[in-house]
Amino acid sequence: MLLNLVSLQVPWGDKGTPETMCHSAEPSVGCRLVWNVSHDEGFTDFFRTWLDKPLNTLVVIVLTAAVALVLRRIAHRMIDRVTLRMAESTISERVKERTRTHFEGSPALLSQRRASRAKTIGSVLRSIASIMILGTAAFSILGNLGLNLAPILASASVIGVAVGFGAQNIVKDFLSGLFMLLEDQYGVGDVIDVGTAKGTVEAVSLRVTRMRDVNGIVWYVPNGEIKHVGNESQNWGRAVLDIPVGVTEDVEKVKALLQSTADEMGSDPAWDALILERPSVWGVQSLAEDALTIRVVIKTLPGKQAETARELRERVKVAFDRAGVSVGPTV
Repeated sequence: MLLNLVSLQVPWGDKGTPETMCHSAEPSVGCRLVWNVSHDEGFTDFFRTWLDKPLNTLVVIVLTAAVALVLRRIAHRMIDRVTLRMAESTISERVKERTRTHFEGSPALLSQRRASRAKTIGSVLRSIASIMILGTAAFSILGNLGLNLAPILASASVIGVAVGFGAQNIVKDFLSGLFMLLEDQYGVGDVIDVGTAKGTVEAVSLRVTRMRDVNGIVWYVPNGEIKHVGNESQNWGRAVLDIPVGVTEDVEKVKALLQSTADEMGSDPAWDALILERPSVWGVQSLAEDALTIRVVIKTLPGKQAETARELRERVKVAFDRAGVSVGPTV
């Protein structure tokens, strides 16, 4: 009887609040909503006991995943814009204008190379951003599920250190390849000299560069092993010819003949698009007992040095034969 009296003295308002029904000073949104809609004490207690915490956890997981995906999308868009601008800024305006005026199709090739390089860099950076953002979201979700992350993080640290020691060369190759792409040191189609090999680049990845030399041999060079690289196909090239003539020949006559032959080639419509400046005869490069060497240089589009030099040699031979100039032994 005493208990009944005590219970009758408790106002219904104190019993019927969400705080009372959910047994919490700060009830969850779900529990508060269930009580306000149903006003059923049994259903509210069932929801609080069995459904409230799982649903709250599910909501947190969904929101975390949604925020991570939005951040990932924003990061990808920013990376695409930045890498594209970086790729476009590596080509000098002078070279672009020259190729646009004199070499039909080269602007498209340059744009293709920039687009390819931007795509490669963007792919790598997007992967890194995805791993960081989604990895953070995954750890946050695991924490909300009640898992103890301390042992996982400790194990990951130990494994990371072990893998780092075992994969130093891979990391070195990866970083070297990333900086190579960012700085546009070379690309597919360039003729490069890396010291151990020289040839035309056929493929570039973050770990290795594949190139083919003049003998058809394919070289696979790890990017981390490339200490220095000489690129013969960037911006412009120079064909250098050392022409040997007999030591008794008139030097001024030979120089004038070489200059006129080179100028004639430069004015040829078939070669004007490849030659950037007027050819220059530098003069006697070396002198021996039975021959002297006169140097001729021609500034060309990148990668066109070899064919320009071959054509000029043929023209010089014809001009020498007509003028009666004897070709001396190579000094």
